[in-house]
Amino acid sequence: MSPTQSKFLTLIFFTCLNASVGTFAQDAASISVSGEVVSPLNLKISDLKAYRQVGHKVKDRDNKEHEFNGVSLIEILEKAGVTTGSKLRGENLAKYVLIKAADGYEVIYSLAEIDPEFTDQVIILATQKDGQLLPAGEGPFRIITPNDKKQARWIREVRSIKVLFAKE
Repeated sequence: MSPTQSKFLTLIFFTCLNASVGTFAQDAASISVSGEVVSPLNLKISDLKAYRQVGHKVKDRDNKEHEFNGVSLIEILEKAGVTTGSKLRGENLAKYVLIKAADGYEVIYSLAEIDPEFTDQVIILATQKDGQLLPAGEGPFRIITPNDKKQARWIREVRSIKVLFAKE
């Protein structure tokens, strides 16, 4: 084998190894769901495959269209036992969802903004973009809120979802 062929095979080997390590890291990453829930959750990408998958075609800041796929946020909250649907009334309307990213960035949503009995918008916890796992710096989990005029709540690298009561 020539030195050029050897370098080429080494390059291919390390490229494949890097892709495998990246996929393993994506599969090992998890997101926690806690707070005012009946059943706290700690979910991995593989766990989310058991949920109904949804997708949204949206345009990014550069006006390029992408398709994000994942699970509706309401389905995850319902699995955790959060008050939703017909029970979401009275004091429960003072609950909100705090979502935190790896870098400390935080966004909030009221439960009514997420619940399909109050809105037609479907907020998703995305794990894929254009048919591929979300890239580093964006995933492994990302919130997509397609009806927001600004993408400030399209939080990247989501690490936790916490349901809380608003306090004065």
